Amino acid sequence: MNSTGKESRHISICIDRTVADVYAYASDPANLPAWAHGLGGSIEKVGDQWVAESSLMGRITVSFAPRNTLGVLDHDVTLPSGETFYNPVRVIASGTGSEVVFTLRRQPEMSDADFERDAGTVAADLARLKEVMESA
Repeated sequence: MNSTGKESRHISICIDRTVADVYAYASDPANLPAWAHGLGGSIEKVGDQWVAESSLMGRITVSFAPRNTLGVLDHDVTLPSGETFYNPVRVIASGTGSEVVFTLRRQPEMSDADFERDAGTVAADLARLKEVMESA
């Protein structure tokens, strides 16, 4: 068990699409259900917030970084308890394609098994993003 919460893991995938294409698609919250199953199977805009229903986390709010030209897809996930988790994500150039890098941060008191489960969920979501982007 790691009680410091200071461990991070960079999980990435290369996608055979331009940074602009990947960023345009992945930065649109309405597209999340197609590839980010870890956040839930649906998302809707409620007022100024995006709200998703997650089978694991319940009704969550997802807040995204403003659209930008730097490939920053950072987002906060707020749980029903009010606890908020910051998730740094970048889309960067990789040859003629792009690489999406998600920084997974281990939370205090998170077990090794839970950290590995979260890493697997992120990797699966990125694999779905690659599949969606390369089949379009």
